[in-house]
Amino acid sequence: MAITDWPEDQRPREKLIKSGASALSDAELLAVFLRTGVTGKSAVELGRDMLQHFGSLSRMFSASLTEFSVIHGLGSAKYAQLQAVSELARRAIAEELQNGTTLSSPQAVRHYLQLLIGNKEHEIFVALFLDVKNRLIASEELFRGSLNHASVYPREVVKSALKHNAAAIIFAHNHPSGTPEPSQADIELTRILKQALTLIEIRVLDHFIIANPHVYSLAEHGLV
Repeated sequence: MAITDWPEDQRPREKLIKSGASALSDAELLAVFLRTGVTGKSAVELGRDMLQHFGSLSRMFSASLTEFSVIHGLGSAKYAQLQAVSELARRAIAEELQNGTTLSSPQAVRHYLQLLIGNKEHEIFVALFLDVKNRLIASEELFRGSLNHASVYPREVVKSALKHNAAAIIFAHNHPSGTPEPSQADIELTRILKQALTLIEIRVLDHFIIANPHVYSLAEHGLV
């Protein structure tokens, strides 16, 4: 049965307008995004197929065009739309962090980092450079690959911090394995970077490990 044949209060688009996006299931939100289904399947059923195939929303957002197009009814146009939605969300959160203090929006910081690096297939180390009021100045990818204190150079981190005239920094990197707990190398790296930045009076506020859907804060565990 086509969605247009459903009772009006059960149709995803009408339900969203009446009750807000939070009232919709993941499959219903995808149905609004998809707009139409395929022969024999409504948009909601196609949305359920997508969730079942990828296993999670984060995995779906990180899929390549080839992986995305495996599902009948999806292709380059829908893939481009999905990536545009993800980038718009990231930019909207970045604006929030630039206009207000990051310390008053800890959840926004987590969401921003999840959108920024949570779906990457390789490890990425980034820094959020903050001003004296803890507002976001810029985010910058500093290194790629397996992290240890030999591959992440404190000198380069210090140079970037001075370039942005930062007063404080939040570090983050992702664990593509899906395990958020820090390794001993992660802890040691944080210690070395904090020591180097203390010399130039720049505070290290936190180091997040992103393993979607999980986020681990070293500061919250007394490791910063």
